[in-house]
Amino acid sequence: KELIYTESDLIITPIIDNPKIIKPVPVRFDSKTLHIPAHSAEKLSSMKDVEWNNFLKGVCSLLDSSERSTGAARSKLNLLSYLCTVAAHKQIASRLLSSQLFPILMQQLRAAASWDIRARAARAMGLLALHTSGLGEDVPVAEAVILLTELIRENFRNSKLKQCFLPALGELLHLMAREEEKGEHPREGWAVPSAAYTVLMRCLREG
Repeated sequence: KELIYTESDLIITPIIDNPKIIKPVPVRFDSKTLHIPAHSAEKLSSMKDVEWNNFLKGVCSLLDSSERSTGAARSKLNLLSYLCTVAAHKQIASRLLSSQLFPILMQQLRAAASWDIRARAARAMGLLALHTSGLGEDVPVAEAVILLTELIRENFRNSKLKQCFLPALGELLHLMAREEEKGEHPREGWAVPSAAYTVLMRCLREG
């Protein structure tokens, strides 16, 4: 066993925002232009259900807005930056991942006009996957994996975009694997498409 393993092989380190992989760009938000109260993660975790639902409704309606102006895009980017800062809290990450926010993040990832918004949505998804304590059966993680795989494949020659999407994909795959290890039966909704493996292998080979 001593010959086979080194201690570092058994330590799981984060994929997203790991300074040993790539120096993370700090995420800052402006609380004055947030359009929702900039609660700390501690405050959010102590909220009663009614308060939490109101907060979540506010977040989702701002992100789901179809307005295409520059101001609206800046507002979404600011909100996503705020979500990235509170996503590091285990309880908040778990609640947000299993809420209606996750499909909205996927929608932003798929259709936002700005690549900055798409990159920030991917980062938020990756941070939620990293910090959550569990994964509900109804969270559409397999869909998110397919979406990130497609985005990486479509932008394969753009290394900057790949560096935004790959960590999120890695965290989601790791979360699915971790959850499958806990359970006795694999869940159908967590099947990883073969395209994801192909794209990851291609990234490793050519990156």
